[in-house]
Amino acid sequence: MKTSKLITAISALLLLVMASACDHIDNKSVPRFTVRIDLGNVALWNTYGVNGMGDYRIFNREKGIPSNFPYNVNTFTGYGGVLLMMGMDAPMAYDLSCPVEASQSIILSINPENFEAVCPRCGSRYNPLTGAGGPVSGVAINSKVGMRQYRVLPSGYGYTITN
Repeated sequence: MKTSKLITAISALLLLVMASACDHIDNKSVPRFTVRIDLGNVALWNTYGVNGMGDYRIFNREKGIPSNFPYNVNTFTGYGGVLLMMGMDAPMAYDLSCPVEASQSIILSINPENFEAVCPRCGSRYNPLTGAGGPVSGVAINSKVGMRQYRVLPSGYGYTITN
């Protein structure tokens, strides 16, 4: 009798683990490229940082965005550029390439009304503000892919974005 209860308990545990694994969002579909943006001093953070919830900045060294940012040989902006967005209590950063398309030329845009990141090709929508870049709608939901997230580390009087 104890053996059958143990087998039942183990089976239930395995089902629970398998069911939770199905909810996993792959945020690594965009190729890994080096990211390093230093906003570690007061002047840089005050000019290029984010302050209020939903405030965001886009960085793309190859395209010169923002146009007056002091890019140097130690600055890297990932695969499709970097989105820096102020979340509820801390800044967050993501790659701007659509995770479904995984192309450097297909860049997400930000809807200023709800702060969702939107793909111009597949129409997928992502939540970089409170959903860790997870899918909200579109092909990304079924594909279970989300935005590649980068680390935003305190540095001096600002932050450094890195991977």
